[in-house]
Amino acid sequence: MAYLSRTQLEAMGFKSLGREVKVSDKASIYNADMIEIGDNSRIDDFCILSGRVVIGQYCHITPMCLVAGGRPGVYLSDFCTLAYGVKVFAQSDDYSGETLVNSQIPKNYKNERFAKVTLKKQVIVGTGSVIFPGVTVEEGCSVGAMTLVNKSTRPWGIYAGNPARRIKERKKDLLELEKQFLLEKNQ
Repeated sequence: MAYLSRTQLEAMGFKSLGREVKVSDKASIYNADMIEIGDNSRIDDFCILSGRVVIGQYCHITPMCLVAGGRPGVYLSDFCTLAYGVKVFAQSDDYSGETLVNSQIPKNYKNERFAKVTLKKQVIVGTGSVIFPGVTVEEGCSVGAMTLVNKSTRPWGIYAGNPARRIKERKKDLLELEKQFLLEKNQ
């Protein structure tokens, strides 16, 4: 995978750009002036980021993900991972048939939903999953592959299904590993 150089990244005009950031030269970045990327985070091939997006430290957005922040924004806290093909939406059209839809239609004919999406620290979202506007995935949650997350979660759970449901507790062992990792990193 080829990554953009620091000079190329800075030329894109990100709102903020941490150290050791890697962005694939095959990723599509729109509204870079609304996007913040924290230290040691990575965005892979064929990802699309648009609108307000804030990415913490040590986050990984793997190939073919879509992060559509729109105006309200998508916020990934530290140590978050989006596996292949995850889609995160902070806005959506009204599919009921009561209004017109799509980006070619003036707003007065539409009823779009705009709501912030937050993924808290140590969240991993499995391949092919979709997260809807207004959702908060609480700290430590693991979202299984192909899961539809249309409601906020509770911390430290493993969620799966359509719609997502909590199937068991997630272990917190990784918190000790995180401490060790950060201590070693800062030496």
